[in-house]
Formats: sequence, C-alpha cells, structure tokens
Amino acid sequence: MMEKDGFLMNGTDRKRLKVIGVVCEGKMKQHEAAKQLEISERQVRRIVKRFRAEGDRGLIHRLRGRESAKRISEETRERIIDLYVEKYKGFGPVLAHEKVEEKDGIKTNRESFRQILLEAGLWESSRKTKKHRQWRERMKYFGEMVQLDGSRHDWLEGRGPWLVLMAYIDDATGTVYAEFHDYEGTIPAMISFKGYAKKYGIPLKIYLDKHTTYKSTSKETLEEELAGRKAMSQFQRALIELGVEVIHANSPQAKGRIERLFRTFQDRLVKEMRLEGIKSKDEANAFLKRYLPVFNRKFSVEAMEAQDMHRKVESLGEVNKALTIRTERTVRNDYTVPHEGKLYQLNTVLALKGRKVTVVDLLDGKMKIVYGRENIRFKEIHPQPKIKAKEIKVKKRLYKSGGLRIKNHPWRTGMEVPMAF
Repeated sequence: MMEKDGFLMNGTDRKRLKVIGVVCEGKMKQHEAAKQLEISERQVRRIVKRFRAEGDRGLIHRLRGRESAKRISEETRERIIDLYVEKYKGFGPVLAHEKVEEKDGIKTNRESFRQILLEAGLWESSRKTKKHRQWRERMKYFGEMVQLDGSRHDWLEGRGPWLVLMAYIDDATGTVYAEFHDYEGTIPAMISFKGYAKKYGIPLKIYLDKHTTYKSTSKETLEEELAGRKAMSQFQRALIELGVEVIHANSPQAKGRIERLFRTFQDRLVKEMRLEGIKSKDEANAFLKRYLPVFNRKFSVEAMEAQDMHRKVESLGEVNKALTIRTERTVRNDYTVPHEGKLYQLNTVLALKGRKVTVVDLLDGKMKIVYGRENIRFKEIHPQPKIKAKEIKVKKRLYKSGGLRIKNHPWRTGMEVPMAF
C-alpha cells in the first residue's frame, strides 16, 4: 500500500493495519491485539489513537524517510571520493579508511566509507570461495614456533629494484619481523635470522618450505652416510647448531599464516611505502623499523600462555659462530687452497698437504680457514697465468717467419748503425 506522501508500507505495517483495523471495528480486544503484534497493550492504545486520527499513515514510524542525524554530508562524501581518486587509488576500503582518517582527518564509520566507494563505482564487492582445509590450532607460547619465508615482489612499484621480503611471524601471537634483501638465499636468511634473534631471541622451532636455501637437494656424502646423517643446507645446519628444530612444510597452505601475511603486505605495505615515496632497499628497511611496531600493536594477539619460549641471546658470539657458510677444501701440495675462483696460500707449520680444511665465510664478508680448532693464517695470491702449448707454437711460428721482428730494425730501414771505437 502506497501512502499519499510516497511512503511504502512494509510487512510489519501491513500486519498492524490488519490487526488494528479489527480492533477499531470492536471485533478484537486490545490485549489480544498486543499478543498478536508482540507489543504492550499501552502501545496498542497509542497506535489505535494514531490510526483513528491519521488513518493508514499513523501506522508508519515517524522517523521513516527522514535523513539520519549521523548521515555523512554530501560535501564530506565528495571529499572522500576526491581523496581516494587522487591519493589512494587501488587501496582497499579498510586501508583507505585508515589513511583518510589518519592523514586527512576525516572520521567516518568504516562500513559507511565502503558504501561511499561502492556507490561511486570505485570499488567492487567480491566474495571468494576457498577450498576447505583442516584447521590447525595456534601454538600456546610466544616463541614456540616461528614461520619464515621470502617473497620476491615489486615492493617499490617501479620506483626501485624488485626486492625480497624475508619475513618471520610467530605462530602463537602473529608478531611479525621482516627485512628487505636483494634476493632469497643463504646469506639473507642468516642476516635476517640474526636480526630476529637480537630483537626477540632464538625460537624453539622454525617452520620453512623446501626452498634450496632451507632444505638441501644434494646427496649425502660418504661421511654423512656412515654417520647416518642427512644432507643439510648451510642455513639448516646453522639453526640446528643454535638448538632450533627445523620443520619443512609440504605445501604453501601448510604455512598459511606467513602466506596470508605476504598477501596483506603486498596490499598494505606497498601502498604505505608509496605514500612515503620510498625508492631504495635502505629506505624500505628504515621504514619497516617504524612500521612493524605499529602493525604488531594493531594485529598481533595474546598467546594462550604468558610464558615467552624464546631463548635470549646472551652474546652474539654464539650466533655469529653458527651463522656462517662452511666449505671443505683439500690442501694442495704447494699448501694452497682454491675457493670461489681465488687462490689462498697457507702459512702454517702443520702437515696439511692432502688434508681437508674448512673455509668459513662470515656474514660481514670476511673469511677464515680452520683445521679442527686451529685457525690457519693465509693470504690471497695471484699466480702468473699459464701459457697454453698452442700459444707457444704460434709464437715460435711467428718468430721464424719474421712476424715478431721490430719494424724499425736497421736491416728493415736500410739505415747504417754507427760503429763505436
């Protein structure tokens, strides 16, 4: 039923119209009408009075059709739309709402903000169906298990090189630690773990995928087979030395917490750095130091148990000793050791000819050579390049044919050489 002023009656209004009409005809008692409409008798009397005075219009709520006192003004709506187009294009409604409130001082309800974007055609609502997977309960303690992974992405959106975000997320609390690096490899993994350990301590377990940085793909050596050990990557070996249990996930979904974090960061963090105009890895890492504490305060949760299971780092000596790259090399007869395309001369009185020494590459770029517990002194040497036999034959052939003779020799120029008396 449509009223004269254009108000459309809903289902509740129609039900009231039917019952109140019967009451007004004297065919139903007011207490019976109260039960039918599930309201008080006093309210029935009020509605009957309004119905007799105003007719059908008296059954419609007085506030229907009026603008809410909390309605966002048209001027504010237009300002929000302009800001979104100019500064926050591509931002999701939640992040855009936070930035508009934080940086532009416009405070609105988050759902109202989303509706404004939807009405303006600047955002489309979508609902994704996800494959059901078995749910795993969070760990109980902070530091009981940490998930680690790297994400290579255009984090700077073309303002700088592509970078890899090495990120750690605590399974119990969702606390995040992260660093930007040039690539995902052993050195970045070790440097980032050292940074995590300095800030929070050494966790009990670490959950990784099967990237070659974290899980070796090489076959076991004879010594490893005899000892019953499996081949390990340098990073895995370092973690085990520090007392960290290493767990390898069989699928990306198994470490869903870190995967969801990367999706969040590829949306939020990228746009935060866009607003700051960040163009390099160093600037991005400096921004992370300011951003992560705010992010953790906002999104981390309390652990089920209050105990922190991180083992505090008393001194960095233990960490620095473990977080190294170690390679075995055989000492040559002339007491030289080849490594990474360079040659090193050993300076020692130990009988090491034919024995294996360990070349230790440190995170700061320095290098050590050790034999057992002994540090071996060494220096880099630059041997003369060897001349191949073919080159020697060519030179002899050129000399015999005159190809190597000096052009201005007297027998060529015909000039007389003065005699000395």
